[in-house]
Amino acid sequence: MPSEIELSGAFGVIASFESFDGTAISYRQLGSGPPVVMVHGSGGGLHSWQPVAEHLADHFELWMPARRGYAPSGPGRSPKRFADEVDDLEALIAKIGSPVHLVGMSYGATVALHAATAGLPIRSLVLWEPPLYAAGNELAPVLGEFEELTANGDRRRADRLLAEKVARVPAALLDLMDAGESADNEPEEAPGWCRDLESMAVDSVDVERWSTVTVPTLLMRGADTWQPMPATLDRLATALSHVTYTTFPGQMHFAPSVVPEAVAAEIARFLPCS
Repeated sequence: MPSEIELSGAFGVIASFESFDGTAISYRQLGSGPPVVMVHGSGGGLHSWQPVAEHLADHFELWMPARRGYAPSGPGRSPKRFADEVDDLEALIAKIGSPVHLVGMSYGATVALHAATAGLPIRSLVLWEPPLYAAGNELAPVLGEFEELTANGDRRRADRLLAEKVARVPAALLDLMDAGESADNEPEEAPGWCRDLESMAVDSVDVERWSTVTVPTLLMRGADTWQPMPATLDRLATALSHVTYTTFPGQMHFAPSVVPEAVAAEIARFLPCS
């Protein structure tokens, strides 16, 4: 698969490749050691794993793609499905040329689970709070409303909708979010969110299906993350056949950005360095 020109920056190399359907997938690569692919969540991009990756680059070769729909990667086709994300990962792993450890954050952790059941050459999984409860037909009207709000330029209400109906953030935190600064300075996230909602709206909330995942898995969450995430992850931990389940005291869903060194240390303890 043809690779575009690589650009060296302050934080690794940024390059891109053409995926299975011609969509350009950009990625950041740095470090040396066993290859680790780090998949970001909704509303993320090349920057999402950077705080954690800075603490891992001395021991691992890190590959951090911007998922389809998130700049500078291409938009990809619509409606998107999780299978498209898995095919993108398959193309990246083929480029790397050897089995990888796969790390996923939030929606990216759900992508990682799908990849693990698709037979990709994955040595292990690291999952940060996959929102497996956010799936099914109930998200279809959320997608429609989100598209309408973003088309009208109402990013504050669009973000509130996502937090309330998808992430299910408690009311007190929603009020704090509403009191914050406007999110209108990041309009490029809206297309990615739309694509993610398309995938989630046709996915299943069945957690037991992940019992077919047999690779060693590190499952992580914040101790203060709101329901239904903790209950969902407890069920996932029971379904997985080879799991290490770690909780971070005093942290919520955003711990990879808030305490990146602690998250990196847990990942480094779990992954073999050879």
